[in-house]
Amino acid sequence: MKSFSIPSLFSSSLIGSVKEKRRLNDKLKKDYSPSHFDFGPVEIYLSRHFGFCYGVENAVETAYKIIEENPDKKIYLLSEMIHNPAVNADLLERGVSFIQDTKGSQIIPWDALKSTDIVIVPAFGTTLEIQAKLASIGIDTYAYDTTCPFVEKVWNRASAIGQKSYSVIVHGKPSHEETKATFSHSQSVTPTLVIKDLQQAHQLAYYIRKEKTAEDFYDEFEGQYSKGFNPETDLERIGVVNQTTMLATDTQEIVDYLREEIVDFYRLSPGQVTDHFADTRDTLCYATNDNQSATYGLLQMKADFAIVAGGYNSSNTAHLVDLCEEKLPTYFIKSAEKLVSMSEIWHFNNRRKEEVQTWDYIPSNRPVKILLTCGASCPDAVMEEILRKIVQFFPTAKDPDSVIDEWIASQD
Repeated sequence: MKSFSIPSLFSSSLIGSVKEKRRLNDKLKKDYSPSHFDFGPVEIYLSRHFGFCYGVENAVETAYKIIEENPDKKIYLLSEMIHNPAVNADLLERGVSFIQDTKGSQIIPWDALKSTDIVIVPAFGTTLEIQAKLASIGIDTYAYDTTCPFVEKVWNRASAIGQKSYSVIVHGKPSHEETKATFSHSQSVTPTLVIKDLQQAHQLAYYIRKEKTAEDFYDEFEGQYSKGFNPETDLERIGVVNQTTMLATDTQEIVDYLREEIVDFYRLSPGQVTDHFADTRDTLCYATNDNQSATYGLLQMKADFAIVAGGYNSSNTAHLVDLCEEKLPTYFIKSAEKLVSMSEIWHFNNRRKEEVQTWDYIPSNRPVKILLTCGASCPDAVMEEILRKIVQFFPTAKDPDSVIDEWIASQD
């Protein structure tokens, strides 16, 4: 796989050395057990897979290369490059402007752009409507396109089944940039509907079984279906794709449920299933799969609590938080600064969608055992800062560099 040149402020020789040792010893990625570091009064289990993925590395490298090569041009990003505050803050400091926020609200009006400006398409991709808008200004969206190839894979899958007269069901968050882009590309080919979760899949089944009216459908799924979508006919042949950062188990549950509803309603034999339900393979990206599998491996360890690092608006990170919260106390933080002291931490509450303060989060028992991971858009530098900050809370703890050097030597 291609290697990328990532700005040094996002890199970490400490974390990088651990990743490289695990890669060399597990080239087929079959071992999802975490790396264990014993600092004495505190032990940290570091997830097997975490941090920048292929799509993120490509987007970051491309953006910084564009900045370096075009010092005299105005450079815009359609929205955040990736869902990480450190990366986006640095881009802003370098003079890059965001045209929209992550919710799609306009920050810079379209008429402020000129044909000579550079507009970077972020890793999430963008909609055909925005591409047309930029084209009308004279800006080529393909000139500086960092769309993740795994996102494009979903678009291609949706197009392929759409061309075979299936409607497309997208499992994703309707407000997420990637889902909006996938929806846009899919609806240009075939009727398309976004569903958020299994609960909405259950509601959709009423329309598959033709037990509820089209009027009910339009109310219930407002803002989530393509123009002209007819639930009475467009749900007779369907296929499911997903936002690449959703939980794999959630998508599979939705696929299994909708397939069963289709089979039961049309009384299909095994050989007839594809008459009504497209045979689509999983469209999660490899990094999402690896990170989620590694998190399951991490959760096999007995620990006091987990720390998950990443941007608070990062979908793939939020899902890792959800997995950890099922097993033990979990703190979702975006940087080491949120670890105020041994007794105070500020972290994001996924359900309340706000940052909250927790006291006495580190228990009195020794050694304290902590699980540590992060999302696909979190820099290694942030992970190193968090690890060092935790260890510093314990005055008698061993030096992190020495412990990790010893660990690396022990892996030979």
